[in-house]
Amino acid sequence: MKRAASGRYSTTSKIGGEVVRAFVPDPLPPKPTLNIDPTLRGKLDEAHINLGRLDSVTALLPETHLFLYMYVRKEAVLSSQIEGTQSSLADLLLFEADEAPGVPMDDVVEVSSYVAAMEHGLARIRGGFPISNRLIRELHGVLLARGRGAEKDPGQFRRSQNWIGGDRPGNAAFVPAPPADVASLMGQLELWLHDKPERTPTLIKSALAHVQFETIHPFLDGNGRVGRLLITLLLCAEGVLSQPLLYLSLYLKKHRDRYYDLLTGVRSRGEWEGWLSFFADGVSESARGAVLTAQRLSAIASEDRERARTMGRGPMLLELLRCMQERPISTVTQLASRAGVTFATATKGLRALQEGGIVREITGRQRNRVFSYERYLQILGEGTEPL
Repeated sequence: MKRAASGRYSTTSKIGGEVVRAFVPDPLPPKPTLNIDPTLRGKLDEAHINLGRLDSVTALLPETHLFLYMYVRKEAVLSSQIEGTQSSLADLLLFEADEAPGVPMDDVVEVSSYVAAMEHGLARIRGGFPISNRLIRELHGVLLARGRGAEKDPGQFRRSQNWIGGDRPGNAAFVPAPPADVASLMGQLELWLHDKPERTPTLIKSALAHVQFETIHPFLDGNGRVGRLLITLLLCAEGVLSQPLLYLSLYLKKHRDRYYDLLTGVRSRGEWEGWLSFFADGVSESARGAVLTAQRLSAIASEDRERARTMGRGPMLLELLRCMQERPISTVTQLASRAGVTFATATKGLRALQEGGIVREITGRQRNRVFSYERYLQILGEGTEPL
């Protein structure tokens, strides 16, 4: 059945003497109901299978938290790049190691804040807190707590009109709902997330909720990052994933034009099924990519542990290597502290790992040196080159 637009335009607001046509989305679920034909059903089923494989890969990793720590940071870099930052994964790790000369500081602070927001959301969910407007505002508050955007009402729904593209609402590519409608629209979205008026399968719920959130655009800044984070949090909150390993930012970065076209198609023509097909493909591709990355990192870690064992320095080298997996860019002082050894012992161990071709010193300095676990970081950094 052919659908009409998934909302209406409000032309009551006037900004700068111009009449503004702001889009007010209809509440979810879509009407008429979604047409899940055999092709779309097959894509959704494949996405579920790939999510299951991704969830099971955590049982194969010797130390899942090491992989999670880095994968969260990769997502933070990618999601922030979609919004225009130029920070790389190495920039973020240098920043976290308190060694950030030459990196785009505003950008890397923004990425670091995304990590903090993500970790806050995951901690809240693990503590039993539901996906709700309160949690969404908390995420936004952490995301914009410092750096650019800190003056744009962190943690508060907007009280003024925003827009996407153009230099004013009158020539914008898209104008979200008037500020007076934001609270009620987000209230409707929250009820739907809590399965009112009806239960929605989690994968479809995360797909539809992302579009609805982006369409409402409830904050003055940071909507894209919060909206992408919402996908992973929903999958974790509803038990589809036991660990936060699924992120779509690399897929969306690669297909940005298609992504924006599909959002427009939903809004102007009610083409939810096209978006769902794209989303399911993205989940499958992202899940397969995460599984492959985990397997490659696990193989490298295992291979390098065997190489370190042949160097004849006992368990100290293995512990330093484990610490490098946890923080692939680190100073000697940091590694000594994490490994529980003296600075001199860590220095000797790192020299051995460097001579063995496992780590690399990246400053060229004689003091305050910084080491990189090169092969490990190279795999993690795939796709995170600045746009």
